[in-house]
Amino acid sequence: MATKAAETTAEEKLRALYDLQLIDSRVDEIRNVRGELPLEVEDLEDEVLGLKTRLDKLKTDLETINYEIGGKKNLIDESKALIKKYTEQQKNVRNSREFNSLTKEVEFQELEVQLAEKNIKEFKAQIEQKKEVISSTKERLSERDAHLKHKKGELNAILAETEKEEKALLEKSLKFENQIEERLVKAYKRIRNNVKNGLAVVPIERGASGGSFFTIPPQIQVEIASRKKIITDEHSGRILIDPVLAEEEQEKMQKMFAKL
Repeated sequence: MATKAAETTAEEKLRALYDLQLIDSRVDEIRNVRGELPLEVEDLEDEVLGLKTRLDKLKTDLETINYEIGGKKNLIDESKALIKKYTEQQKNVRNSREFNSLTKEVEFQELEVQLAEKNIKEFKAQIEQKKEVISSTKERLSERDAHLKHKKGELNAILAETEKEEKALLEKSLKFENQIEERLVKAYKRIRNNVKNGLAVVPIERGASGGSFFTIPPQIQVEIASRKKIITDEHSGRILIDPVLAEEEQEKMQKMFAKL
């Protein structure tokens, strides 16, 4: 009786581990359907935000330049007013020293006007350059924003189809984990992380470990079929189960998946 209990316990562990594998593989399939879409959407969101930030800065730069142009125009008006004032004063000077002094003031203000006009010309050139950059940035933003909306639509459509099922599967995965001893769960997860396609528990197929070309010796195949202990593939480290057990659990789990 003790031996039978041990056999049943080992078989139960194998079934529970394979059930967990089938659940996790189904989650993997769902996530593979989504593929790189979430990352694409995230990258596009960052790009769109960056373009909007750039546009805001360019607009602020334009406002600053226009403010500077306004300042230079005021300076020109002030300088011209002073030139007029000094020119009028030259008509009433008492000596050449005063005349020469006013002449220097007029020349200085004329230089101020020339410099301000040159600055305004440079500022206007900057405005034209920034307007070109703003135009190209707006065009790029419009294109990336449209692409983002399209990708978001794709992602939302996939999420609408799979989110509910994925959530239910993750809950089932956790429930099944809790039914298996911690040592085995840790081993299962370690193997799953180290092997291709996340397959930690595989049935024997055509005398070899599932997904592998290495033949399992007949003696080991008999031991696996007896379900008396947990046996791993010496090449891949995967936990091995017999095809009959695998088929039984697949049928059972497919019925469960259909209800999710």
